[in-house]
Amino acid sequence: MKYRRLGSSDLNVSVISLGSWLTYGVGVARDNAVACVKRALELGINLIDTANVYGRGAAETFLGETLQGVPRRSYILATKLFGPMSDTDRGLSRAQVFKQLDASLKRLRTDYVDLYQCHRYDVDTPLQETMEALTEVVKQGKVRYIGFSEWPPQRIADAFAIPNVERFVSSQPEYSMLWRRPEEKVIPYCRDHGISQIVWSPLAQGVLSGKYSIGAKPSPDTRAGNTAMNEYIGNWLKPEVLQAIDKVKPLAAEAGITLAQFALAWILREPNVASAIVGASRPSQVEDNVKAAELTVDPALFARADEILRPVIRYK
Repeated sequence: MKYRRLGSSDLNVSVISLGSWLTYGVGVARDNAVACVKRALELGINLIDTANVYGRGAAETFLGETLQGVPRRSYILATKLFGPMSDTDRGLSRAQVFKQLDASLKRLRTDYVDLYQCHRYDVDTPLQETMEALTEVVKQGKVRYIGFSEWPPQRIADAFAIPNVERFVSSQPEYSMLWRRPEEKVIPYCRDHGISQIVWSPLAQGVLSGKYSIGAKPSPDTRAGNTAMNEYIGNWLKPEVLQAIDKVKPLAAEAGITLAQFALAWILREPNVASAIVGASRPSQVEDNVKAAELTVDPALFARADEILRPVIRYK
């Protein structure tokens, strides 16, 4: 495993991290989920990402139970707030920051989280209120660092313009060989302001693993074939996308690696990316993805892949 500094923080995170969206506590059998977490830790993954809204607390509860007995300083725990936890509980107000953080800490069975992230921007709460609340929980020792996910570039800049508040150290955008929106504004701004990317969906919901074929019914043990986990994958199961991915497979083979490893290595070619979050339903998937941390791929192969994928790459 390799590690990179997370923005201006003192956290060194594994370049491959383990996520829990749509999987742990929700879509993956408990025994398999426990095995994935344990194998990830064995392989050197130290960043585990979750959110209060994943399964309405189920993912955090699962991780809190599974990580019992693991030395707390041996892993970096990241969670989020914003999404609805009840009919009245959602957003980034001062009251919600305090309430949702305490609830997350209880479910996670820990006194602090290393990274507390604003899952989306809250247009209904003054930004200053949010930033001041986040600053307070850092001062209380319940949070070490703060981050955001999928914030508009101008809102990121607005947060940095507020004096005397805690500064963000991480951004969590969707980013993959197929989805490039962060390249235009988010990554350049973050690069200049001490913020690193922790990328979600680096395999485009698993499509960049190459396991889906045109016209074939997805296997029930895949994300596309599991109704508890396939809410978003339909965006990438279009014939033209799958055809383009098939044409990239020989490039991965030329590099002597799997297509998933090729796609993860492409993500990690970007210096501003500190970590790529992977989801896994089996330990073997964790093992396969972790190998990408050590890869050096010829940039010419990535350039050829970009040309092949150009017609299906999306920026918005």
